[in-house]
Amino acid sequence: MRGHVGTAAAGPRGYRGRVTAYAAVLLAGGAARRMGGVDKPTVPIGGRPMLHRVLAAVADAEPRIVVGPAGAVPPDVRVTREDPPGGGPVAATRAGIALLDPGTTTVALLAADLPLLTAGAVDDLLRRLDGPSVDGACYVDGDGRRQQLCGVWRVNALRAALDRLAARRGGTLDGAPVRALLDGLSVREVAWSGSGPPPWFDCDTDEDVRRAEEWTR
Repeated sequence: MRGHVGTAAAGPRGYRGRVTAYAAVLLAGGAARRMGGVDKPTVPIGGRPMLHRVLAAVADAEPRIVVGPAGAVPPDVRVTREDPPGGGPVAATRAGIALLDPGTTTVALLAADLPLLTAGAVDDLLRRLDGPSVDGACYVDGDGRRQQLCGVWRVNALRAALDRLAARRGGTLDGAPVRALLDGLSVREVAWSGSGPPPWFDCDTDEDVRRAEEWTR
């Protein structure tokens, strides 16, 4: 197991040029049980649905793929569903990765409820993929916990991890935890130290939505 490769403060200083071409897969199929089953990605923050805010943060990604119910999205955004529907984030990851062109090398894997994510924060993550031994980079919160659905990954490493996990589970990824998918990958953990609110902040409760609204004022 290779595990993580340490924590870096966000920011470009000391790193080589960022990856310039990447895809984005947004996971939008959560049940939002703690919010009464609402279609969470459509909940507005600062007057815009959370999903649209995340799509804006990866406007330069090609392609942009939403896995799950998406509602109205820009015409260049592809939409698909995990198998089975409601099968969880790992099954959704496989569905999104399956739509990437064979030559795609880098993908941003993001929850659709990250209303504070910015293009600059994604750019900081892409800068961390600066060595062949690094499989991915994701933010960590103030307590050092990985925010695994706010990261960027080498597509080949992610595909191999999906295959390994499916093999261990008899071919199914239904209900598999993200932690099991990323176990063994070399992950650069990035602590946010930029200006503005933390880009990894996700909205799991009504209180989280209120906090995000305050940050966007």
